[in-house]
Amino acid sequence: MAELQDDLHTAPEAGELGDLPLDTPFPPEPYAPLPEPDPDAAPLERAYALLETHPVADGYSGLPWALRHLPWYDLELGESAVDTDVPRLRKGRVGALFCSLHLPEGLAANRAVAATLEQLDLVRAVVAGHPEYLRPARTAGEVVDAHHCGRAAVLLGPATAAALDDSLGLLRVLHGLGLRALTLTGTSWASEAGLTRFGDAVVREMNRLGVLADLSGASEPTIRRVLATSRAPVLATRSAARALRPHPANLPDDLLVELGAAKGLCMVPLTAEQTGPTIRDVADHLDHVRALAGPGCVGLSGTYDAGCAHPQELSDASCYPHLIAELLRRGWTEPDLALLTWGNVQRVLRAADSTARTEQARREPATARITELDG
Repeated sequence: MAELQDDLHTAPEAGELGDLPLDTPFPPEPYAPLPEPDPDAAPLERAYALLETHPVADGYSGLPWALRHLPWYDLELGESAVDTDVPRLRKGRVGALFCSLHLPEGLAANRAVAATLEQLDLVRAVVAGHPEYLRPARTAGEVVDAHHCGRAAVLLGPATAAALDDSLGLLRVLHGLGLRALTLTGTSWASEAGLTRFGDAVVREMNRLGVLADLSGASEPTIRRVLATSRAPVLATRSAARALRPHPANLPDDLLVELGAAKGLCMVPLTAEQTGPTIRDVADHLDHVRALAGPGCVGLSGTYDAGCAHPQELSDASCYPHLIAELLRRGWTEPDLALLTWGNVQRVLRAADSTARTEQARREPATARITELDG
């Protein structure tokens, strides 16, 4: 574990910036003004131009678990057995992705911690094996630094709440190894009935550490309690609009409004099951979420390599420019698209980091046990 933690904290090598050509344009900071759009350019051409500066921050990649079942793979040249590899990340202009540490249904509870650590170790190995293309990141600043150096930033999470084994100490260990998001569902303290007192303590400790709460798949009582309790913005890493498609992980309109009011982020999945079989269906959900939660509270979640079917036009991680082109045709402004692809994730990461600094100055790590709070 110490070796893994050291790897995740490794500073950029001094020569990396110098290895880039002198005329390589460095992207501006996330909220820098966009260059004037060319009104005569075709939507796809405009999409590629926008994504050069404001690439996609993908809210959910199932690649770690998919790779566990392959005897051999080549992500550098291309791997047909998965939806995500280096050539497709580059073609899709993906600048950051959250690598899921979720576990498959039916896995024995006593294997949850070990299986999560194994997946975390696999992500570490994949990133270490592709240093010219991928870089581990924890903070918004590290994500931007990776983009400046021409790499895609890899963030760890979301993990399943079962990986904590009802222990705040394990939450701190996982955070120390790089965990950035935790899905609050499927445990006794985050269930259909909502958060228990121990669940409240978990959320407060997540705020103190800078671990983001992922609410996709959580019950409505849990979602409302987390929105009321959390001092940091929250994520819904795989949620679309239930009004358009009644999937249990999609959010009803009233919760989308509440999520927007709390400055959270709804990351719409590009899956046939949750958003529909065509690129137009996905765009409809993005329109709907933006209208209710606001342009600052909507993001993208490829959900590639997670065992889901995707619209034909969005079959793998290379297809994001086609979705941006569809939104341009619908009248989305380029500043709103820059928020959708990159800026909103940056905002949430920065806010979580700021909250963590404040909370760490205010109080010590929590030591409560579930038996003490929930009896």
